[in-house]
Amino acid sequence: MASSSCSLVSIHPPLTPAKIPTSTILILRNAGLILNPPPPPPSFSTLSSKPISVKPFLSALRASHSQKYVYHDPIPKFAEAETQKFKAELFNKLSKDKDKFGDDLDSVIDVCVKIFNDFLHNEYGGPGTLLVEPFTDMFVVLKEKKLPGAPVAARASLLWAQNHLDHDWEVWNSNSPK
Repeated sequence: MASSSCSLVSIHPPLTPAKIPTSTILILRNAGLILNPPPPPPSFSTLSSKPISVKPFLSALRASHSQKYVYHDPIPKFAEAETQKFKAELFNKLSKDKDKFGDDLDSVIDVCVKIFNDFLHNEYGGPGTLLVEPFTDMFVVLKEKKLPGAPVAARASLLWAQNHLDHDWEVWNSNSPK
């Protein structure tokens, strides 16, 4: 098997008493490839004494930050209705896997519902605000309580929220009076 090698050679221009080297030339040699260095910086005598203005940059920066999206505050009535829907659908989903949860199915669902309800009441403000933390919290709490099926329950909860929550929010707000 052939191996390729790459060498990096540093070439310094010869030093003369009156000159200080301004750059180091690096040449990368690999199968005939030679990279030339960038040109040396201009000397101070060629620079203007006029300061460089940053105003165009700052005005462009301000213009790009002028568009700000404001998220809604959580809606308690929506949170209650969505929690009930979540609980019913999670029960239907997890009860199909009764062997995994056994007699602890209700306890698993209660943990997931409580965490989801807290998230809806405190954090969720519509599309764009669904976070993964409540679902990782479900997993952690289920594991701490030594309840079975923590990965399955947390994953099912997350998938349900991804598939329904934003849509349900939009339907809720399209039907509510402005």
